[in-house]
Amino acid sequence: MNYGKLLTLSGMMLVLSAGMNAEDITLKITKRYLNLPVSHQQERAVMTLAVDGKRVRSFDIRLAPAQPDYWVFCDVSSFKGKQLKISYPGEVAGLDKIYQADEIAGQDSLYKETNRPQIHYTQRRGWNNDPNGLIYYEGEYHLFYQHNPYERDWGNMHWGHAVSKDLVHWEELPLALFPDEHGTMFSGSAVIDYNNTAGFNKGGTPAMVAIYTADSPEKQVQCIAYSLDKGRTWTKYEGNPIIDSKAKWNSHDTRDPKVFWHEPSGKWVLVLNERDGHSIYNSDDLKNWTYESHITGFWECPELFELPVDGDVNNTKWVMYGASGTYMTGTFDGKTFVPESGKHYYSTGTIYAAQTYNNIPASDGRRIQIGWGRISHPGMPFNGTMLLPTVLSLRTTKEGIRLFSEPIKELETLQTLKGQWKDLTAGKANELMQPYNQADCLRIRATLKLSHATSAGLSLYGQNLLDYDMNFNRVNGVFYSPEDMTSMEISVDMILDRTSVEVFVDGGAYSYSMERRPDHANKTGFNFWGNNIEVTNLEVYSLSSIWNK
Repeated sequence: MNYGKLLTLSGMMLVLSAGMNAEDITLKITKRYLNLPVSHQQERAVMTLAVDGKRVRSFDIRLAPAQPDYWVFCDVSSFKGKQLKISYPGEVAGLDKIYQADEIAGQDSLYKETNRPQIHYTQRRGWNNDPNGLIYYEGEYHLFYQHNPYERDWGNMHWGHAVSKDLVHWEELPLALFPDEHGTMFSGSAVIDYNNTAGFNKGGTPAMVAIYTADSPEKQVQCIAYSLDKGRTWTKYEGNPIIDSKAKWNSHDTRDPKVFWHEPSGKWVLVLNERDGHSIYNSDDLKNWTYESHITGFWECPELFELPVDGDVNNTKWVMYGASGTYMTGTFDGKTFVPESGKHYYSTGTIYAAQTYNNIPASDGRRIQIGWGRISHPGMPFNGTMLLPTVLSLRTTKEGIRLFSEPIKELETLQTLKGQWKDLTAGKANELMQPYNQADCLRIRATLKLSHATSAGLSLYGQNLLDYDMNFNRVNGVFYSPEDMTSMEISVDMILDRTSVEVFVDGGAYSYSMERRPDHANKTGFNFWGNNIEVTNLEVYSLSSIWNK
């Protein structure tokens, strides 16, 4: 990065206002982005952007007065040709380093950074957490998400936005929702109002409606916004908030609405985490909501959806879960969820706050989920990742009806078979795996058969990717009992990216995710271990980057 050039550009582009104080600068917007230097040696302070005396943006930032740790950006394209006043009460030397450009700082190395995931979605800069507003509409899968654009740590909650045509390759779009007088933008969901129940569509395009939590120190309230251009621009409903339930629950924690249309009752259903569990609300118009019921035992980010059991559309169950992913199965009549089984888990590890897609076409029929991966990326100007999209299904097991999770089939478009072998000793399997020790992205399908061993697994540079303890029935420390109670085998579908590992056990009966943390002092690459084990099946695939054009 040529910082001298950047400072020269800064001097050329910034026009200082006459008579302003040392904490303000004014510039005429001629480019798309403001590039802003960040230093974690600085305390956060509030930066305000104003046009014609009216505040248009306000956010916390650690503005770097000298060498920045990294750069972030603010899209100011909507203010082109106007005078923009920037106010900042912190270490103001950083104001002189702000510069305009039609590219973000670091564009030349974007998606090529050392610790940039290559098969998982990450935003260009800043922090992400919960996926929000997952919806399919007219050929696009929308991924909104909790996002701090101005730092790689949590804060400044906006809704980030990306779209994909295949759930694999993603295009990051401009920010969707900004903080307002009600608070910062917490989690929520999105629907397509085909019947114009809310009246936002004035003719033509159905409204995409986002239902979200606005968070302030005083309380959390539920609000809506709508888009008539496929989610590119948003208008917030002037009657917000639509639900203010702090007084009812005597709790600040009333958040993360998941909304869907319930055809049998002809109502919108909203599931909301309130204090100690999930509440059910009904509406005819997305604006006016009636409380119906409450179930305890969940925390944050509710989900409620119907799935066929064993693929039989005449035999269905409803699934309810919270942010941790522990779930119940039961019945739902549009007003009340009645649990019949649970709580169970199907996935553990870094996954949190997973959400499923609304509006998937009936011809597809899948219940597709994306979870937040609580994974860091050392030395990078971004943090957090979205885990791979998976397909959820209900299947009958020896324990009863349980939720399964498997990677979407579209992931196969990235893979190239490198080798496939049968009936290997551990030693031979390790020999065959050595060429892939340094690979960034791999998919490994393997079946291990135990004999003299009560535990076995696969490690990479000392990190146990799989640690199966058959004696205590644990997979990487979590209880797991195979469908065949006398089975001596375990099968895994393992997907490795630069900073993460996702593992799906026995066809998705259990899955887990982890940060990829090799022990660099350990010189052993891939290593199947266990006393006299066999690798009865081994498949290795390379995975191409989703960022390749």
